[in-house]
Amino acid sequence: MATFTNQATLSYNGNVTSSNTVTGEIVQVLTVTKTSLSAGYAAGDTITYVISLTNAGSIPYSGIVLRDDLGAYTFGGSTLVPLSYAGDMLYYINGILQATPEVAPGPPLSVGPLTVPAGSDALLIYKAELNSFAPPGSDGSIENTVTLTGPGIVNPVTASETVTSLTEPRLTINKAISPSQVVENGTVTYTFTIENTGSTPATADANIVVSDLFDPVLDSIRVSVDSVERSSPEFYSYSESTGQFSTVAGEITVPAATYTQDPVTGVWSVIPGRTVLTVSGTV
Repeated sequence: MATFTNQATLSYNGNVTSSNTVTGEIVQVLTVTKTSLSAGYAAGDTITYVISLTNAGSIPYSGIVLRDDLGAYTFGGSTLVPLSYAGDMLYYINGILQATPEVAPGPPLSVGPLTVPAGSDALLIYKAELNSFAPPGSDGSIENTVTLTGPGIVNPVTASETVTSLTEPRLTINKAISPSQVVENGTVTYTFTIENTGSTPATADANIVVSDLFDPVLDSIRVSVDSVERSSPEFYSYSESTGQFSTVAGEITVPAATYTQDPVTGVWSVIPGRTVLTVSGTV
């Protein structure tokens, strides 16, 4: 809602007098909300946003342009944009799918012209992908704002949505073999590298278990974690008849990742937390 004032002037026979001041209000009938379908984000994620436009008035709005700042924030003397438009733009009026509107990816993202009929709702759904300017870590967040402008809109109509960085561990595992060509009755080593790109360490409560069925079966195995030898049954179980190997739940932990932002470019880099499990034996 916007207020305005107005005062008249009366001139006669060289005299000037002013009227009283009147005050009016412009009631905003076009509103917008912005909602993320993601509870949080991690590096490389894609976020789906839903923009709802409601026209509570009796006159349609046409020629509206929607702009999304894609989470732009100030860093040093620069403006960094942590989201990139990823497409899949859908446009509905009263639940009916419309032709895809004109889209300029930006930044800022620009969509339109759009129409919202009188007493109706319009909906825009689209995706944005995190890039290297998205703040990671437990205190990371992205606030992005959409702004509506166009004929009949006295003051720009805005809505914002904030999505925070996920804090739980995010683990991956990679397996390597050395040597790749093993002589009969030779020794082979399997290396399992577990990495955590999350901002929280994977502790014993995460109940990490690494399982493998070694084929061919390994004899006289030796197991270590980060070069520290571990024993059975405290750390692992193994069947020399079947080759089935499994670590005890909770015995493997993985530290959290560390994050750094380049002081010049503002680009974030991630150094994953890492734990290395090795299993050696004869074939």
